[in-house]
Amino acid sequence: MPSNARATSLTRRGILAAGGALGLGAALAACGDGDKKKDSGSSASAKSGSWEFKDDRGQTVKTAATPKNIVAFTGMAAALKDFGVEVAGVFGPTYVEDPKTKERKPDVQAGDLDITKVKVLGNVWGEFNIEEYLKLQPEVLITDMWEKDALWYVPEEQKAKIAKIAPSVALWASGKSMPSVLQRHADLAASLGADVNSEQVKKDKARFEAAAERLRKVAQGKKDIKVLIGSGAPDTFYVSTPVRPTDTLFFQELGLTLVTPTKLDPSGWFELLSWENVDAYKADVILLDNRTGTLQPEQLKAKPTWAALPAVKAGQVFPRVTEPIYSYAKCAPLLEDLATALENAKKVA
Repeated sequence: MPSNARATSLTRRGILAAGGALGLGAALAACGDGDKKKDSGSSASAKSGSWEFKDDRGQTVKTAATPKNIVAFTGMAAALKDFGVEVAGVFGPTYVEDPKTKERKPDVQAGDLDITKVKVLGNVWGEFNIEEYLKLQPEVLITDMWEKDALWYVPEEQKAKIAKIAPSVALWASGKSMPSVLQRHADLAASLGADVNSEQVKKDKARFEAAAERLRKVAQGKKDIKVLIGSGAPDTFYVSTPVRPTDTLFFQELGLTLVTPTKLDPSGWFELLSWENVDAYKADVILLDNRTGTLQPEQLKAKPTWAALPAVKAGQVFPRVTEPIYSYAKCAPLLEDLATALENAKKVA
């Protein structure tokens, strides 16, 4: 589930593919594979002065020079930073503010961004300050795409005005396995002038590949362990289908046994369970949405049906990064943590 600021109504937002998070908009669409390096821009175009990049909508964005004033969805900005590209402004969950002290701490989707050095145009769903966006003199806007041709966290009612200010680039955040999504982000960073063959990026990629192989081996010996992808809200528990999120698609490729809900909502992304029926699916391990505003294990203790679940009683509930930051540096730990969790997991359901 999303934060309270994001979870307003199912009619306005579809579920996030990554794992049971309620979204605002139409149901998220699965994507088709796009060409990778052939379709992307390149460092060569950056060096020549002009810039172009074919995004996952199939649209080719062209500018006279490689963009420097970049505005991006927070998670995208965090990924680009890991590849070596800085942005001027962000929109989307960026910080969490202490209601008493007003101190701001980075949201989980902000990664290693210095939130004091980027202009935050909006921190919640539906918030995008166009006046501040204009002041940044943006050369390109970059974001995720969960639904075909829909720019993630760009408010529907403002998108026409925003589109007139600067061209946009959208990369799929669903429907493709994690390695291909990572490659597309690397392609984009390279087109913007980043050295994606730097020693650090190569080290990060090697770590990711090693983590994937480790998880594959663990999964081979834990095929009897059922893993459920869930997200908690005050009145509802969401069980996500694993066949569309980028991470769970990859987990399945690596051999994990993931629970697949059978009574999906019309969007086709998740099944809604009342807390009375939260035990509808047997699971040995639960991966729980870690995003700001979703109910976490400490909060869920108050729900007796949750506390009675075998995975909960066995201490086999682990946080899940529902909206991954698509850099090798950030995705490698996700695989490592899951491998560790499974190595120690026992059959309890």
